[in-house]
Order: sequence, then C-alpha cells, then structure tokens
Amino acid sequence: MQTIISPSILAADFACLRDQILEAEAGGADWIHIDVMDGQFVPNITMGPLIVETCRGITSLPLDVHLMIEQPENHAEAFVRAGADYLTIHIETSPHIYRTLQWIRDLGCKPGIVLNPGTPASSIYSVLHLVDLVLVMTVNPGFGGQEFLTPVLSKIAEIRRRLDEIGSEAWLEVDGGITSETVAAAYQAGARAFVAGTSIFKYPTGISTGINALRKQILP
Repeated sequence: MQTIISPSILAADFACLRDQILEAEAGGADWIHIDVMDGQFVPNITMGPLIVETCRGITSLPLDVHLMIEQPENHAEAFVRAGADYLTIHIETSPHIYRTLQWIRDLGCKPGIVLNPGTPASSIYSVLHLVDLVLVMTVNPGFGGQEFLTPVLSKIAEIRRRLDEIGSEAWLEVDGGITSETVAAAYQAGARAFVAGTSIFKYPTGISTGINALRKQILP
C-alpha cells in the first residue's frame, strides 16, 4: 500500500491560502486535510463548509475533512456538497454511528471514523467494515502544534491488525504531532496516511521541503 501525506491547512497562512495549497500540491501532497472544530466538542472554532468549497475550487486533490463537532449528522451533508472526498466523524460524538456512516456513503462521499487518544480501539470495531478511512488522533484534538503522544502507537498497531484480519482496505491515518521525528514510528505501527500541519506549512525552508522531510522517513 502506498503512503499518503495530507497537509492540514489549520497551519496554513490564510492570507495566501490558494498559494499555500498549490505549493503543497506541487510539492507532492496527496490529499488536503481540513480540520472542522465547533468550540463544543473541542475547545476551538475553525472552518465550515465555505472553506471546503474554497479548497475544492483551488485543487483537484482529495479533500480529507475531519469533523470535530457535536452532532455531525446535522452537518455532514453540507460538507459533502461543498466538496469533501473523505468525511471523518468521531465515535465519541456519534451515538447513531452506523446510520451516519451509511448516510455519508449514500451522499457519495467516503466515510471515516475517528477516535481520540483516550478512546479504546475496540470502540470502532463494529463499524470498521463501513469505512474507507480510520483516523487515530495522536494528540488531544483542538489545537495544532502539539506533541505526539507516543502511547497511542500501540493502539495504531492494534487497529492495523484488526483491519488486516477483516480484509479491510480502509486507510489508517494518524493526526497530531506528525514530524520527521515521529512519522516513522507511526508508519512502523501500521499507519499509511499522515496528517501534518505545522511541520509542513511552517517548515523553515518551505512547504515542499517539509513534505519531502516526512516522505523520506516513510519510503519503503
């Protein structure tokens, strides 16, 4: 399986968002990650469907939209219609997770499930067959620039084993504290898609160099 680098625009300079996304695309980004926060589930407020629609008009790369919001079922359709290719929702906010994931697929989008660092891997086992993406948070969600939580590596490995056991082709993605120093450990644990914000958009010598610094650590 190939590896995916998904730069998170949470760390981009929004005064020149188009240029930054295009630079990431030219530098080898595979997806563009969009962090949606509501100030309720997480202590921050960020972007809505308008930003997804804006990104859709800038790039043809898949848009990897992560809903860190309460009641995602009330807003999923708006994000799909804005142009999301992958739409991930948290197990912690979704009591009717089966129905919501099926609905996202019915809307023509690839559904994904997310779990926080403190949530056990077993919480998502019953819906793994419904998703195209599993996102494991390697920081507590809400803010960029946090340090990678090493204890989560064992959970990544556990989910990798489970996906392999059921024959799932879903991407196993990690998000939080992903740098050239931490990405290899996440890869070795079984992740194959990597979200990075600060270590790409704030990389001292440029966005494309930041992408390459990650890529060279996870080459087969």
